[in-house]
Amino acid sequence: MKGIVLKKNANLFTIESGEKEYQIRPSGKTKTSGVFVGDYVEFDEAITKVFPRKNLLIRPPLANLDKLFVVISPSPKPDFVLVDKLLIYCTLKAISPVLIINKYDIANSEFLERVTGVYGKFVKTIKVSAKNGDVRGVEDEIDGICAMAGQSAVGKSSIINAIFQDELAKTNGLSKKIERGKQTTRLVSLYKLKGGYLADTAGFSMLDLSYISDLEPRELSSYYPDFLEARAKCKFRSCLHEGGECGVIEAARKGKISLLRYENYLKILEELKNAKKY
Repeated sequence: MKGIVLKKNANLFTIESGEKEYQIRPSGKTKTSGVFVGDYVEFDEAITKVFPRKNLLIRPPLANLDKLFVVISPSPKPDFVLVDKLLIYCTLKAISPVLIINKYDIANSEFLERVTGVYGKFVKTIKVSAKNGDVRGVEDEIDGICAMAGQSAVGKSSIINAIFQDELAKTNGLSKKIERGKQTTRLVSLYKLKGGYLADTAGFSMLDLSYISDLEPRELSSYYPDFLEARAKCKFRSCLHEGGECGVIEAARKGKISLLRYENYLKILEELKNAKKY
């Protein structure tokens, strides 16, 4: 039989196959190689095979992530450097990003226009209000295996709870809200919706972004799609867009590239250069 791993509890895995769920342990071979929530597996009395993964996240431990909801809100003040890092992460891991603006009901028009004007050009952006139960935009975007990320207090748990206020009770007999951030054991589970699965990753305040040190400084600008046209006007192909005859700098001066994005780029570039002792 074939299925998808929904949960892990010690060495016991919950696998969905068809309309049924099974509690299965790994075989010796798969136990050694590792089994993760989100894995597509083959099993009988034990998990006998783990199919090749699209990607694998270490923190939270989750395989085959298809879509990442990057959550921001007007309060606390957004960390747009983190947003850019998460978008880069999505590109590296073959994950589709969606930018979620939570608490839009308390955001002023200037904030909303700034975010949608900068990021809405190259990433899908949705406004929700978890407090008011207005999360349909997120529900409609759930496709494949999905998860959330963003800084603390932006409302990730509130969004998940609003989505699953009825579904958790119906499908799993659970009535408690998801508050994994208060737990000492950081596990992750998948919960099924019509369009796919949503991972309860709200307790993980941050994805493992250690990948950043693997990038070369000269590669960074290629992860900024809004820089593409301007990069072609740089005098040197090896340009890091810090000075000189640089198309990116000129575009930022003229407002063709968001100054916010350019400043974020410089901050991440400095991190890379320090990591590489460049």
